[in-house]
Amino acid sequence: MSKREFEALAQLVHETCGIRLTQEKTTMLSSRLSKRLRVLGLPSYAHYYEYVTSEAGHEAELGHMIDAVTTNKTDFFREPSHFEFLTRTALPNVMSAIGSSVGAHLQLWSAACSTGEEPYTIAMVISDYLQNHRSWRASILATDINREVLVYATQAVYPEHLVAPIPAEYRLRYLMRGRGARQGECRIVPELRNLVTFRRLNLVGGDYGFNTQMHVVFCRNVIIYFDRDTQRELFARIYRHMAPGGYLFIGHSESLTGVNDDFERVAPTIY
Repeated sequence: MSKREFEALAQLVHETCGIRLTQEKTTMLSSRLSKRLRVLGLPSYAHYYEYVTSEAGHEAELGHMIDAVTTNKTDFFREPSHFEFLTRTALPNVMSAIGSSVGAHLQLWSAACSTGEEPYTIAMVISDYLQNHRSWRASILATDINREVLVYATQAVYPEHLVAPIPAEYRLRYLMRGRGARQGECRIVPELRNLVTFRRLNLVGGDYGFNTQMHVVFCRNVIIYFDRDTQRELFARIYRHMAPGGYLFIGHSESLTGVNDDFERVAPTIY
């Protein structure tokens, strides 16, 4: 991949989904897109750029390009202090603000859900918490720009080594163990799968397509891939989709300092 080819493709990625690729990412971009060149039978990255920016290629290939370049690293109960804060502080405060009316509905959003470990972790924590608040309901919207990870997440099947971080009591309650050809796999139980709705969504492009006011938003380990202007745009949009008194969780290496003054910091990486 030449410097000129990299710069053209990196600019296209940035314009499409906000991810900023520096020159040091040339090898990564070349490696990930090389598979698409082979699938399409194209001889060079310049030909690939011409195709993906054409009318036909934009429709047929742009999604594949974004799937190839996005990073999807996640775990069950990643950054566990967030889930402790959720049950200890955030949920009681939100529920107090909403009131105790019958049928009250908690709305939660996993804004970069990847292969589903985060929204299913949220579902476990919420389901457990609502055992003592049975008049309440909860819904979790889980979104990602990558179509392939959404298909994986919807299936809700994980190898045993990936479910190891889940506390033992949750594994017993919320996982079904595979047998026969499925031995060594676990599937999230239906009651949790029914709490989560998966949707493809570009956080920095176009209309989000929903007007729900979210009580809790997890947008973790996302803005590290964005430049400062894109970060500002993203959190201004998220802010408009949050209910008064709602809580935002971001990654432990991230901060809203200099990005957004609308959110009030209440704990490290929690607003």
